[in-house]
This record gives sequence, C-alpha cells and structure tokens, in this order.
Amino acid sequence: MSEWKLSQGLLLTLVIFAVSLTMGVIVTVRDPSIGQNFLSLFKDAVVGQIVGDPAPLLFVKLFLNNLQACLLLFLGGATFGALSLFILSTNGLIIGSIMELVREEKGMVFVFAAILPHGIFEIPSFILSGALGFLLAKSLYDEWSGTGDAAVEAAHHGLKFVMYVIPLVLLAAFVEAFITPEIIRLVT
Repeated sequence: MSEWKLSQGLLLTLVIFAVSLTMGVIVTVRDPSIGQNFLSLFKDAVVGQIVGDPAPLLFVKLFLNNLQACLLLFLGGATFGALSLFILSTNGLIIGSIMELVREEKGMVFVFAAILPHGIFEIPSFILSGALGFLLAKSLYDEWSGTGDAAVEAAHHGLKFVMYVIPLVLLAAFVEAFITPEIIRLVT
C-alpha cells in the first residue's frame, strides 16, 4: 500500500466525517428536537453504561467501546465500504448534533473542554480506521478486477491498524477517563 493511497483514504474519510458532523449541527440548529433525540439515544446507549464508574473501569469500557467502533470501521471495508461509510456518517451526524446542543446550553469553551483532550487521539483513530476500511474495500475491488491481492493488502492494513489505531484508542480512553473530567471541572 502506498502512502499516496493512505493519504487519499484519510482525505476521503475526513471529508465524510466533516460533512456529516456539519450536517448534524445544521439539522439541530433547524430542529433542536432532532438533537434531543440523538442526545437521549446517546445517554441510553453509552452514558447509561458508564455513569458513576470509577476512572479505571471507565477507562476499560471506553477503550473497548472505541476499539469496537474502530474495528467496525476498518472491517466494514469488507462490505465494499458501505458499513464504514454508514458508521462514519452516523457518528459524525450524532456528534455534530450533540455538540450543537451542548454549545447552545453550555458554550463553546465547555464543548472544547469536553472533546479536545481525548479527541486529539480518538478522532484520528476513527478517521484512520475509516480510511483503512475504505482501502480494504479498494483492495477487494482490485482483487476482483484482477489487479491486486486483497489478502496481502488486508494484512498491511491490519498491521497499520494494530500499530497506530490501537495505541491512539488506548491513549484516548486514558485521557477521557482520567484527564477530561478534570478539565471539564475547571471550566464549569
């Protein structure tokens, strides 16, 4: 796999995520009830599973949850990228929508405090996982068209996942469990 292909995959993934994030903000500005629905869903599906957990347990849960999301983004490439696209777009839409609700209620400083500390590791892990998923899809297409070897390419993509994504997810979970809450306390 060339670095050029990886750069293209990263750019594609970043554009998809940015567009869906922006759409989440726009939809919520126009109809806050949509954002409220996403927030309720998020609270039930995610927050309800971790609220009140001690930081070490929270760290493990966040790591496993985000690793699962990254694995699905990467392995979603086996669906010719359809699953990767769906997960990336859905997450962007929900995150953008919830960000807008929180910004309206608590301000942009709070949003940055709640996202930036761990987001500098977590968001790149999602973007890289999505890019690797799209490259996996391209490898499958190349194999079926007789111009590539999907198994060899998948091994290269998997190695990049292990070398880069897993450490990023690990760092993000640590920061989100132990540091982000302290930063949020400082701004509230």
